[in-house]
Amino acid sequence: MADDQHEEVSKKVSAEEEIRRGITVMRRVVQGRSRGIILDVYWSNQGQLIEPNGHTLTSFIGALVRNEIPITCDDWRNKELNESKEKIWSEIKRCFNIEEERRGFCMKLAGKLLRGFQTFLSSKFLKDTDGNFVDAELPKKYESLISAEEWEAFKSKRQDPVFQRISATNRERASSPAYPYRKGRVRYGRLEQSMLQKEESSETSLPAHVLWKEARVGKSGVPQEEVLHVYQKCEELSQSLSPDDTKGILSRALDVPEYSGRVRGKGSGVTPTSLTEHSRGHFPLSAVFVVTILSDGWQGKSA
Repeated sequence: MADDQHEEVSKKVSAEEEIRRGITVMRRVVQGRSRGIILDVYWSNQGQLIEPNGHTLTSFIGALVRNEIPITCDDWRNKELNESKEKIWSEIKRCFNIEEERRGFCMKLAGKLLRGFQTFLSSKFLKDTDGNFVDAELPKKYESLISAEEWEAFKSKRQDPVFQRISATNRERASSPAYPYRKGRVRYGRLEQSMLQKEESSETSLPAHVLWKEARVGKSGVPQEEVLHVYQKCEELSQSLSPDDTKGILSRALDVPEYSGRVRGKGSGVTPTSLTEHSRGHFPLSAVFVVTILSDGWQGKSA
Protein backbone atom coordinates (compact mmCIF):
# COMPACT_ATOMS: atom_id res chain seq x y z
CA MET A 1 0.00 0.00 0.00
CA ALA A 2 2.79 2.43 0.86
CA ASP A 3 4.47 1.66 -2.45
CA ASP A 4 1.20 2.35 -4.30
CA GLN A 5 0.77 5.70 -2.53
CA HIS A 6 4.34 6.65 -3.37
CA GLU A 7 3.77 5.77 -7.03
CA GLU A 8 0.60 7.92 -7.13
CA VAL A 9 2.36 10.93 -5.64
CA SER A 10 5.25 10.43 -8.06
CA LYS A 11 2.85 10.49 -11.01
CA LYS A 12 1.43 13.88 -9.98
CA VAL A 13 4.86 15.35 -9.34
CA SER A 14 6.32 13.98 -12.58
CA ALA A 15 3.36 15.37 -14.57
CA GLU A 16 4.10 18.90 -13.37
CA GLU A 17 7.82 18.40 -13.90
CA GLU A 18 7.16 17.17 -17.43
CA ILE A 19 5.18 20.32 -18.24
CA ARG A 20 8.07 22.48 -17.06
CA ARG A 21 10.53 20.30 -18.93
CA GLY A 22 8.43 20.59 -22.09
CA ILE A 23 8.75 24.37 -22.03
CA THR A 24 12.52 24.13 -21.54
CA VAL A 25 12.90 21.49 -24.25
CA MET A 26 10.86 23.51 -26.74
CA ARG A 27 13.06 26.56 -26.22
CA ARG A 28 16.24 24.52 -26.55
CA VAL A 29 15.08 22.68 -29.66
CA VAL A 30 13.87 25.86 -31.37
CA GLN A 31 17.12 27.64 -30.51
CA GLY A 32 19.05 24.70 -31.97
CA ARG A 33 16.97 24.86 -35.14
CA SER A 34 17.87 28.53 -35.53
CA ARG A 35 21.52 27.40 -35.59
CA GLY A 36 20.76 24.76 -38.22
CA ILE A 37 20.59 21.78 -35.83
CA ILE A 38 17.94 19.19 -36.68
CA LEU A 39 17.56 16.31 -34.21
CA ASP A 40 17.47 12.74 -35.47
CA VAL A 41 14.78 10.41 -34.15
CA TYR A 42 15.16 6.66 -33.69
CA TRP A 43 12.72 3.77 -33.55
CA SER A 44 13.02 0.23 -32.27
CA ASN A 45 12.65 -2.69 -34.65
CA GLN A 46 9.07 -2.90 -33.38
CA GLY A 47 8.26 0.72 -34.24
CA GLN A 48 8.53 2.32 -30.80
CA LEU A 49 10.16 5.68 -30.11
CA ILE A 50 13.51 5.27 -28.34
CA GLU A 51 16.63 7.21 -27.36
CA PRO A 52 18.52 9.27 -28.26
CA ASN A 53 16.00 12.10 -28.55
CA GLY A 54 12.91 9.98 -27.86
CA HIS A 55 12.09 11.77 -24.61
CA THR A 56 13.00 15.10 -26.18
CA LEU A 57 10.51 14.57 -29.02
CA THR A 58 7.81 13.51 -26.56
CA SER A 59 8.33 16.61 -24.41
CA PHE A 60 8.39 18.80 -27.51
CA ILE A 61 5.08 17.37 -28.74
CA GLY A 62 3.57 17.87 -25.29
CA ALA A 63 4.60 21.53 -25.29
CA LEU A 64 3.16 22.02 -28.79
CA VAL A 65 -0.14 20.43 -27.79
CA ARG A 66 -0.48 22.64 -24.72
CA ASN A 67 0.15 25.69 -26.90
CA GLU A 68 -2.04 24.77 -29.88
CA ILE A 69 -4.97 22.67 -28.63
CA PRO A 70 -7.63 24.04 -26.23
CA ILE A 71 -8.08 22.10 -23.00
CA THR A 72 -11.83 22.02 -23.76
CA CYS A 73 -11.20 19.59 -26.64
CA ASP A 74 -13.46 16.55 -26.15
CA ASP A 75 -12.73 14.63 -29.34
CA TRP A 76 -9.20 14.39 -30.76
CA ARG A 77 -10.69 13.22 -34.06
CA ASN A 78 -12.68 16.45 -34.51
CA LYS A 79 -11.96 17.84 -37.99
CA GLU A 80 -11.89 21.35 -36.57
CA LEU A 81 -8.52 20.42 -35.07
CA ASN A 82 -6.99 19.62 -38.46
CA GLU A 83 -5.36 23.03 -38.86
CA SER A 84 -3.82 22.87 -35.39
CA LYS A 85 -2.65 19.30 -35.99
CA GLU A 86 -1.05 20.36 -39.25
CA LYS A 87 0.81 23.12 -37.43
CA ILE A 88 2.01 20.66 -34.78
CA TRP A 89 3.29 18.24 -37.43
CA SER A 90 4.93 21.06 -39.36
CA GLU A 91 6.80 22.22 -36.25
CA ILE A 92 7.92 18.66 -35.51
CA LYS A 93 9.33 18.26 -39.01
CA ARG A 94 11.12 21.62 -38.80
CA CYS A 95 13.00 20.52 -35.68
CA PHE A 96 13.37 16.75 -36.07
CA ASN A 97 14.55 14.50 -38.87
CA ILE A 98 11.44 12.34 -39.01
CA GLU A 99 9.74 10.39 -41.79
CA GLU A 100 6.25 11.30 -43.03
CA GLU A 101 5.10 7.79 -42.16
CA ARG A 102 5.59 8.62 -38.46
CA ARG A 103 2.91 11.29 -38.51
CA GLY A 104 0.23 8.88 -37.28
CA PHE A 105 2.38 7.86 -34.32
CA CYS A 106 3.09 11.49 -33.39
CA MET A 107 -0.56 12.53 -33.65
CA LYS A 108 -1.67 9.61 -31.52
CA LEU A 109 0.97 10.55 -28.95
CA ALA A 110 -0.21 14.18 -29.08
CA GLY A 111 -3.76 13.08 -28.28
CA LYS A 112 -2.56 11.10 -25.28
CA LEU A 113 -0.52 14.04 -24.03
CA LEU A 114 -3.54 16.34 -24.32
CA ARG A 115 -5.67 13.96 -22.26
CA GLY A 116 -2.87 13.70 -19.72
CA PHE A 117 -2.72 17.50 -19.41
CA GLN A 118 -6.49 17.71 -18.97
CA THR A 119 -6.42 15.02 -16.28
CA PHE A 120 -3.53 16.76 -14.52
CA LEU A 121 -5.36 20.12 -14.44
CA SER A 122 -8.52 18.51 -13.13
CA SER A 123 -6.78 16.44 -10.45
CA LYS A 124 -4.37 19.16 -9.36
CA PHE A 125 -6.66 22.19 -9.26
CA LEU A 126 -10.31 21.13 -9.45
CA LYS A 127 -10.46 18.40 -6.79
CA ASP A 128 -9.86 18.31 -3.05
CA THR A 129 -8.24 15.41 -1.22
CA ASP A 130 -11.58 13.57 -1.17
CA GLY A 131 -12.12 13.99 -4.89
CA ASN A 132 -14.83 16.63 -4.58
CA PHE A 133 -15.02 19.45 -7.13
CA VAL A 134 -13.27 22.73 -6.28
CA ASP A 135 -14.22 25.94 -8.10
CA ALA A 136 -10.62 27.09 -8.51
CA GLU A 137 -9.32 30.16 -10.28
CA LEU A 138 -7.12 29.80 -13.35
CA PRO A 139 -3.62 28.90 -12.08
CA LYS A 140 -1.30 31.84 -12.75
CA LYS A 141 1.47 29.56 -13.98
CA TYR A 142 -0.73 28.48 -16.91
CA GLU A 143 -2.17 31.86 -17.88
CA SER A 144 0.08 31.94 -20.95
CA LEU A 145 -1.47 28.67 -22.17
CA ILE A 146 -5.10 28.97 -21.06
CA SER A 147 -7.47 31.94 -21.36
CA ALA A 148 -9.91 32.81 -18.60
CA GLU A 149 -12.86 31.90 -20.86
CA GLU A 150 -11.28 28.56 -21.74
CA TRP A 151 -10.72 27.77 -18.07
CA GLU A 152 -14.35 28.50 -17.18
CA ALA A 153 -15.54 26.31 -20.04
CA PHE A 154 -13.19 23.53 -18.92
CA LYS A 155 -14.56 23.69 -15.36
CA SER A 156 -18.11 23.58 -16.68
CA LYS A 157 -17.37 20.46 -18.73
CA ARG A 158 -15.80 18.75 -15.74
CA GLN A 159 -18.97 19.36 -13.71
CA ASP A 160 -21.27 17.98 -16.40
CA PRO A 161 -23.21 14.95 -15.04
CA VAL A 162 -22.45 12.84 -18.13
CA PHE A 163 -18.73 13.56 -17.83
CA GLN A 164 -18.87 12.83 -14.10
CA ARG A 165 -20.42 9.40 -14.71
CA ILE A 166 -17.87 8.48 -17.37
CA SER A 167 -15.04 9.76 -15.20
CA ALA A 168 -16.26 7.77 -12.19
CA THR A 169 -16.47 4.59 -14.28
CA ASN A 170 -12.97 5.07 -15.69
CA ARG A 171 -11.57 5.94 -12.28
CA GLU A 172 -13.08 2.81 -10.75
CA ARG A 173 -11.69 0.64 -13.53
CA ALA A 174 -8.19 2.09 -13.12
CA SER A 175 -8.17 2.37 -9.33
CA SER A 176 -7.03 -1.13 -8.47
CA PRO A 177 -5.24 -2.91 -11.35
CA ALA A 178 -4.07 -6.38 -10.47
CA TYR A 179 -0.57 -5.73 -11.84
CA PRO A 180 0.07 -1.94 -11.91
CA TYR A 181 2.69 -0.46 -14.23
CA ARG A 182 5.44 1.06 -12.06
CA LYS A 183 7.85 2.80 -14.42
CA GLY A 184 6.07 6.17 -14.53
CA ARG A 185 6.65 8.03 -17.80
CA VAL A 186 9.28 5.59 -19.04
CA ARG A 187 7.14 3.55 -21.38
CA TYR A 188 7.82 0.08 -22.79
CA GLY A 189 9.96 1.09 -25.76
CA ARG A 190 12.54 3.02 -23.77
CA LEU A 191 12.34 0.54 -20.88
CA GLU A 192 13.22 -2.30 -23.25
CA GLN A 193 16.07 -0.25 -24.74
CA SER A 194 17.54 0.51 -21.29
CA MET A 195 17.31 -3.16 -20.27
CA LEU A 196 19.16 -4.29 -23.41
CA GLN A 197 21.83 -1.65 -22.89
CA LYS A 198 22.29 -2.62 -19.25
CA GLU A 199 22.69 -6.27 -20.19
CA GLU A 200 24.98 -5.31 -23.11
CA SER A 201 22.82 -7.57 -25.23
CA SER A 202 23.08 -7.91 -28.99
CA GLU A 203 19.37 -8.82 -29.16
CA THR A 204 16.93 -6.32 -30.66
CA SER A 205 13.99 -7.15 -28.38
CA LEU A 206 12.98 -9.01 -25.23
CA PRO A 207 10.23 -11.59 -24.66
CA ALA A 208 6.98 -9.86 -23.73
CA HIS A 209 6.75 -11.51 -20.31
CA VAL A 210 10.30 -10.45 -19.37
CA LEU A 211 9.50 -6.83 -20.23
CA TRP A 212 6.10 -7.09 -18.51
CA LYS A 213 7.70 -8.25 -15.27
CA GLU A 214 10.34 -5.49 -15.23
CA ALA A 215 7.64 -2.87 -15.87
CA ARG A 216 6.01 -3.91 -12.60
CA VAL A 217 9.04 -3.52 -10.37
CA GLY A 218 8.70 -0.38 -8.24
CA LYS A 219 11.12 1.72 -6.21
CA SER A 220 11.91 -1.21 -3.94
CA GLY A 221 13.49 -3.11 -6.83
CA VAL A 222 11.62 -6.28 -5.83
CA PRO A 223 8.67 -7.59 -7.89
CA GLN A 224 5.52 -8.62 -6.03
CA GLU A 225 4.86 -12.31 -5.49
CA GLU A 226 1.84 -12.20 -7.82
CA VAL A 227 4.00 -10.76 -10.62
CA LEU A 228 6.65 -13.46 -10.11
CA HIS A 229 3.95 -16.12 -10.23
CA VAL A 230 2.79 -14.91 -13.67
CA TYR A 231 6.39 -14.69 -14.87
CA GLN A 232 7.18 -18.26 -13.79
CA LYS A 233 4.03 -19.49 -15.52
CA CYS A 234 5.18 -17.74 -18.70
CA GLU A 235 8.57 -19.41 -18.47
CA GLU A 236 6.89 -22.80 -18.19
CA LEU A 237 4.55 -22.10 -21.10
CA SER A 238 7.44 -20.93 -23.29
CA GLN A 239 8.92 -24.41 -23.04
CA SER A 240 5.74 -26.23 -24.04
CA LEU A 241 3.83 -24.09 -26.55
CA SER A 242 4.30 -24.29 -30.30
CA PRO A 243 5.90 -21.23 -31.97
CA ASP A 244 2.81 -21.16 -34.23
CA ASP A 245 0.44 -20.72 -31.30
CA THR A 246 -1.72 -17.68 -32.06
CA LYS A 247 -2.35 -16.68 -28.43
CA GLY A 248 0.55 -15.03 -26.63
CA ILE A 249 2.26 -16.66 -23.67
CA LEU A 250 1.59 -13.67 -21.42
CA SER A 251 -2.13 -13.62 -22.24
CA ARG A 252 -2.32 -17.34 -21.47
CA ALA A 253 -0.56 -16.89 -18.14
CA LEU A 254 -2.87 -14.02 -17.19
CA ASP A 255 -5.90 -15.93 -18.54
CA VAL A 256 -7.13 -12.93 -20.52
CA PRO A 257 -8.14 -12.47 -24.20
CA GLU A 258 -5.54 -11.60 -26.83
CA TYR A 259 -6.67 -8.42 -28.57
CA SER A 260 -6.38 -8.18 -32.34
CA GLY A 261 -3.60 -5.90 -33.54
CA ARG A 262 -1.91 -5.65 -30.14
CA VAL A 263 0.87 -7.48 -28.35
CA ARG A 264 0.35 -7.71 -24.62
CA GLY A 265 3.38 -6.68 -22.57
CA LYS A 266 5.04 -4.70 -25.38
CA GLY A 267 3.33 -1.34 -25.11
CA SER A 268 1.73 1.06 -27.56
CA GLY A 269 2.70 0.83 -31.21
CA VAL A 270 3.72 -2.84 -31.29
CA THR A 271 1.64 -5.16 -33.46
CA PRO A 272 2.01 -8.84 -34.33
CA THR A 273 3.29 -7.75 -37.74
CA SER A 274 5.91 -5.36 -36.34
CA LEU A 275 7.37 -8.18 -34.28
CA THR A 276 8.43 -9.97 -37.43
CA GLU A 277 8.84 -7.23 -40.01
CA HIS A 278 11.22 -4.28 -39.79
CA SER A 279 9.96 -1.03 -41.24
CA ARG A 280 12.17 1.40 -43.17
CA GLY A 281 14.41 3.63 -41.07
CA HIS A 282 14.25 1.53 -37.93
CA PHE A 283 17.19 1.82 -35.61
CA PRO A 284 18.88 -1.47 -34.63
CA LEU A 285 18.94 -1.78 -30.87
CA SER A 286 22.64 -2.57 -30.69
CA ALA A 287 23.61 -1.75 -27.12
CA VAL A 288 27.21 -0.97 -28.03
CA PHE A 289 26.19 1.41 -30.82
CA VAL A 290 23.62 3.22 -28.67
CA VAL A 291 25.99 3.61 -25.74
CA THR A 292 28.71 4.90 -28.07
CA ILE A 293 26.40 7.54 -29.48
CA LEU A 294 25.26 8.68 -26.04
CA SER A 295 28.76 8.73 -24.57
CA ASP A 296 29.97 10.88 -27.46
CA GLY A 297 27.23 13.39 -26.68
CA TRP A 298 25.74 13.18 -30.18
CA GLN A 299 22.30 14.80 -30.45
CA GLY A 300 21.56 15.65 -34.05
CA LYS A 301 23.00 16.93 -37.26
CA SER A 302 23.16 20.25 -38.99
CA ALA A 303 20.57 20.89 -41.65
